[in-house]
Amino acid sequence: MGLKTITPSVSKADLAHLGAGEVGYIRKMKADEVSRVFPEAPEIDPSLDLWALFGADGTPILLTDNRSSTFYKAAEDDLRTVSLH
Repeated sequence: MGLKTITPSVSKADLAHLGAGEVGYIRKMKADEVSRVFPEAPEIDPSLDLWALFGADGTPILLTDNRSSTFYKAAEDDLRTVSLH
């Protein structure tokens, strides 16, 4: 009996929307990353510790220097949170 090759039945588009509106992730950011992710943000002091909340698909939701604020905003938006390191 040989092994069968399994082809995934989930498309990239389906994966991109997995967790949308239900899951958010919190990530610590460096000031030099901010302008790429949050283009409307003003210039930020590089010594600040920053925290960002993103939707499951990577959509930026919140940028703050207070980690607790990211959890508050996620709860306000009914998002379950995960942290990325």
